[in-house]
Formats: sequence, C-alpha cells, structure tokens
Amino acid sequence: MSDTYESVKAVIVDVLKVDENEIKPDTRFIEDLKADSMDQFFLIDGLSEKFGLTISDDDARSIRSVQDAVSYVESHKN
Repeated sequence: MSDTYESVKAVIVDVLKVDENEIKPDTRFIEDLKADSMDQFFLIDGLSEKFGLTISDDDARSIRSVQDAVSYVESHKN
C-alpha cells in the first residue's frame, strides 16, 4: 500500500480509536466504523493537520471511505 494510505490509516486509528485491522480501502466511516458527525469532524481535522491541507465542507462531505480520503489527499497534497 502507498505511504499516503498508511498515513491516512494512522489518522483514522488515532481519531476513531479503531483496530487498524478493521481498516481497508473500501471501509466506510459511518457504516463500517460507526463514526458519528463529531468523529467525522475530528477525522477531517486530523487529515488536514497531518497533510497540511484545507478541506472545505463540501469536500469533507464527499470523503465517506478510506479510499475517498486517500484519493483526496493524493490529489491535493503539494
């Protein structure tokens, strides 16, 4: 897996306090990891901080799975 994937996975484990073995590219935050709206806020905040990104509210709403997060980071990082 890519470095970005591993870094995104680390943020998810830290923020959502889930076992890293539960996280796969197609894992969905709400349906699979039972994230609520506050969890999602902290997850987006964690990704923003980790990768030095500004993620708009509209973009944040489109990040629903691990792969969505990885794709977003890869397409927006410098």
